[in-house]
Order: sequence, then C-alpha cells, then structure tokens
Amino acid sequence: MVRRGRGLAAALLGLCLAVAPGALLAKEKLTVDLVNEPSSLDPHVQWNPDSYYVYRNIFDNLITRDDKGDIVPQIATSWKYLSDTEIEFTLRDDVTFHDGQKLTAEDVAFSVQRITDPKFASPQLGQFNKIVKAEVTGPTTVKLTTDGPYPALLGQLVKLSIVPKHVVDAVGKDAFNLKPVGSGPYKFEGWQRGVQVTLAANDKYWGAKGPFASVAFRAVPDAATRVANLQAGTSDLAVTLDSDLAAQLKNSPKAKVLSVLTERVAYLAMNIQKPPVNDPKVREAVAYAIDKDGLVEGILGGYDKAVPEMLSPAHVGWVEGIEARSYDLAKAKALITEAGSKAKQPISLLTSPVYDQRVVQAIQQMLSEAGLTVNIEMTDMANWLKQMQSGPGSIPQMAFSRWSCACQDADGVLFPLLHSSSGWANAQDPEVERLLIEARQTLDEKKRLSLYRAVHERVAKELFLVPLYQVGIIYGAAKGLQWQPTPNESMFLNRMTWKD
Repeated sequence: MVRRGRGLAAALLGLCLAVAPGALLAKEKLTVDLVNEPSSLDPHVQWNPDSYYVYRNIFDNLITRDDKGDIVPQIATSWKYLSDTEIEFTLRDDVTFHDGQKLTAEDVAFSVQRITDPKFASPQLGQFNKIVKAEVTGPTTVKLTTDGPYPALLGQLVKLSIVPKHVVDAVGKDAFNLKPVGSGPYKFEGWQRGVQVTLAANDKYWGAKGPFASVAFRAVPDAATRVANLQAGTSDLAVTLDSDLAAQLKNSPKAKVLSVLTERVAYLAMNIQKPPVNDPKVREAVAYAIDKDGLVEGILGGYDKAVPEMLSPAHVGWVEGIEARSYDLAKAKALITEAGSKAKQPISLLTSPVYDQRVVQAIQQMLSEAGLTVNIEMTDMANWLKQMQSGPGSIPQMAFSRWSCACQDADGVLFPLLHSSSGWANAQDPEVERLLIEARQTLDEKKRLSLYRAVHERVAKELFLVPLYQVGIIYGAAKGLQWQPTPNESMFLNRMTWKD
C-alpha cells in the first residue's frame, strides 16, 4: 500500500514537472500595437505591414521561409520542375480550414488563379503575373505554368496564401475580407473597426501551435503611446519605433528593443510624368540635396544603412559598385537655378503616419534648402496606398515610401515599381522595361545579375526614384517575449515563446 502511494505520488510529481513549467510560463493573451488597423485581411489584396502582420497568422502559404531565410515547405511538402516553365507541388493532406473543411489541391489552384486574375485587380498582381496556369494534377498535386522561365517564382510564392474556395465563392470578396477563413495557427475572431483585430489560437493546427490563446492587434498611430503602453505593461509588442523611442526602452524594467536590418528599402518616389520632377535637372537636384548618411546616423540612430540602389544586400539582384550621387548642396542649388522658374512650382510630398516623420521632415528641409518648395501632405495608409498604386494620373509628385516584396528577389521590387504594367509605376522607360522582362525570364544567375546591374545604372542615371536606405526595423517588446525578427518582416506568432 505504501509502495502504491509512493508510486502514485511520484507519478503525480512527474506530471506536475511535465506540465507546470509550461503552465506557469504561459501567457493567455498577447497584445500587439500596430500603427494602423489592417487595410485588408484578405491576403490577396494588400500586403502592407499592418495587414501582413495580422493575416500572415490566419493563412498558410504554399511555401515559406524559415528564420534563416531559406525557402522551406508549408502547405507544399516538396516541388519539382517538370520543365523550365512548369513546376509541380506535392501538398499536405492533413490540413483543415478554420471552418473544419479540408484544404485540397483545388483550394491551392483556386488561390493562384484568384490572385493572378486581372479582373480581381490585386495590387500584388505584378508579383504573380508570370504564372499563366494553375491546375490540379492529382489528389495532392498542383502544377503551375509560367509564360517563360521565372527564376523568382519560389521567392514570390513564399507569400502566396491559400484561401478556401468554398468560402470565397459563397460569400464574395468583400465579406471574406471582413471575416476571413484560413488554415493558419490563428483564426479570425473579431474586428472592431479603428480599434483592434482579435485572433484566437487554432487548437487543431497541423503545425507548431500558437503559444497564446488569443492575440489582439491594436491600432495605435502615435509611436510614443506605443512605447508608453509597453512600459505600462498594457501591450507586449510594438512595431515601427524610431531610434529616440528605442533609447527610452534601453533601461526599462518591463520592455526591451528588438531590431533587424530588413529587406525593406526606403526611397523617395517621384512621378516623372508631373512637373516639376518631370525635369531631369530637378530630379538630379533632389538626389544631390538628400544627405543619406545624415538621415541614417543623425536621425535613425544607426539602425539603418544607406544604399545606392533600390535593393538591399538581402535581395537576389543586389550588385556591388553602383554609384549614386553623393550629398552636394551646392550642386543641387546650381541645378535648381539652371531649371529656372518651373522648378519653383510647389511639390506635394505624400506621407502617412506609418512612416518616420522625422525623416520626412528632414527630407522636406533638405529639398527646401536646395531651392525647392515642398509641402508635406499627410494621409492615412489606406488613402496613401490608393494614390500610390493607381497609375501616373493619381501618383503624387513625390512620396516617401519603404518597399518590401517579402520575396527577397529583385523582381518583386523593381518590376512593380518600374514596369508600366504595374499601378505603382510611372517611369514608362522602354529600356528599363526590356531589361526587367529579360531578367525575370532567364534562369542564368549571372545573366540576371548583369541585367539588374543595367537596371540599377539606368535608375541611377535617370532618377525615376531615389533609393535612400536599407530599413532597420525596430520593435519594442515585453521582457518575457522571446522572438527573433527576420529580414522579411514576417510576424509569425507560432515562432514566439514567452518566458517570465
């Protein structure tokens, strides 16, 4: 009897040791402060950060990247090239959507067809329009066909989310955006407009489970408030901090700083179809007037890194030796003088609260010192996106922007920004467009780099835009949150842990 009692006690103690630590360290609810509420929860519409942070956890992708940046399986377990233009994916057969229905090969093919349908008009179309066919080839296989060799295909597919055909067909695009159904580690719970989106852990998820029972993504436009929330313990993770605010967290008893150099590149967009920036001399003056190192070291606290081209070293397509104009205020002033009275025309510089306004204001001052008249126009992110991706007629004279394709390939950056088939583009330069088409159609890595070098050189000469710096993103986090940010800025909740 004594032995049995001791055995039972030992068993109970073993059970406690196995369970109690996790229970003690568990955190039921994670609160994340974003800048804005998502502009979309439909993953085939926007991929701006505030949307991407949320819906990336609701949906699974065909393939994904691990924390090292390597492309790894997700819904697809493996893939093989059948030819230079055909690739077949083998899919998991144990995945269910949040409504309980099984994810099938039909859902994968439908998701590709949906985002590549010109009538659907996805702002991401330029990322996927090389795909001309998606077809089911077996119970767990799907074949994609491209209109020529496409070396960036896998890099693009890491952000292709799988949506349920039966739900989208039943409710339509607008209703699906309001109440998305995915297969990811978290399921949609509610959207209080202007306040927060709430997700709940998917206990039936096929992969690594989410560590938090629920997650609230709140819209907190003021960065100082995001920091105050961390210090007060009312939030656990805050995005898009600047270096001044990060300094406030260095000695905080409740919070810490997490940062990483990302694949995102900050740049000054210019609509070269609109005066006065349609004048090459004005654009050249703009390039000379901006002190990139001053922005990075003087304002951004050294978290970022000046770049001479519209890519970061994290991208395939980055090349060494591109020469950008260095800061020279005297040359900038001289060019403005040469351009004459038309250079005095007021210029609107579009921005949004999601961007660091210290940088935007510094750029305004630098351009003003060169002799330009620049007025900052502030708008919410949804309107910023509408203006910036609606073609040359709607794109403003200037805008501050930061671009990431989440694919780490030049095609995902340069093609949408410079090719006239994209709503983001206004350059309308035949030479650049020829180079971009060639680069996205060759599997020869050396040839691709040569073509992208020519694109970078052309951009540096004509200044369709001015690359500024590789963005070092800064997060504030509660002391207990264990998470390593990655260059592609994917906030995978099920890769986080909590330790008090």
